Amino acid sequence: MNVLPVVVTGGTVGAGVALLVRELLRPQPALGPALARSAPPALSMPEPEWDREEVWGRWLLARLERLPGVRIPTTNLALLGQGPGQFMLKKTALAVLGLLCPVIATIPWIIAGVSLPIYVPAGVGLLIALLLFITPDLAVRDQAKRAREEFAHALSAYLDLVALKRAADAGPAEALEKAAAVGNGWPFLYLQGALRRARLEKIPPYDALMQLAHEYDLPVLGDVADIMRGSATDGAAVYKALRARTAALNAELLADQAAEANAASEKMTAPGALLAVLVMLLMAFPAVIRMLTV
Repeated sequence: MNVLPVVVTGGTVGAGVALLVRELLRPQPALGPALARSAPPALSMPEPEWDREEVWGRWLLARLERLPGVRIPTTNLALLGQGPGQFMLKKTALAVLGLLCPVIATIPWIIAGVSLPIYVPAGVGLLIALLLFITPDLAVRDQAKRAREEFAHALSAYLDLVALKRAADAGPAEALEKAAAVGNGWPFLYLQGALRRARLEKIPPYDALMQLAHEYDLPVLGDVADIMRGSATDGAAVYKALRARTAALNAELLADQAAEANAASEKMTAPGALLAVLVMLLMAFPAVIRMLTV
């Protein structure tokens, strides 16, 4: 028996499963590209050369971006620190893999003498290719959603720190910078980069925060910038506004977590009911068989 087609088919399917698992994992946003974007143009380091994957991906993107249905989530990719070229290359590789899988899977049938119409593997291949082509979009959307949730949790602590600094009679810019310097996570590094750029470019810090909010689609950060922009010199008034926004943000985060927990509980209802039915059938099976055989 020729095992080469079986090995090739198994390897192809395994590669596809590995790519899908890699897409569904939860990577941390890349901090290097984010800090490079946050630095002022005059003082930032020269932009590093693109790697081979990015070059090939941008070559594909330049030729496929005008096709219907091809959309690059630029904002989400920037938040995650991923390049559009690598994203496009990943989509194309998955689509090609989806086209080849049915063709390779039919090789054992052809060797066994079973002929299939050509439109069967072609149609299945197109369907699988379409599903795999949109898989990176869904994965990036979910990863960006989780990254924004993580940023919102970090921003809640940041607001508390800014409020305490303002209550201690620190100026608006000083309060924002000192509060951002406390944390070491990637949300605080984003804030540090934006505030550093504001100080070097001689612009108000809340303008830099607003730019950061628009660049990465972070509406909660925009609220903080609005509070600091509209604040007067009275630290107590700013303290109350920041504390109120922190309380509202914590309530929103708790509500979202409760909704996710309820959704997860509802998803477990059907499997639990099915398991109960199977257990009941298993317990009743001997009695039913005895009644039928008497």
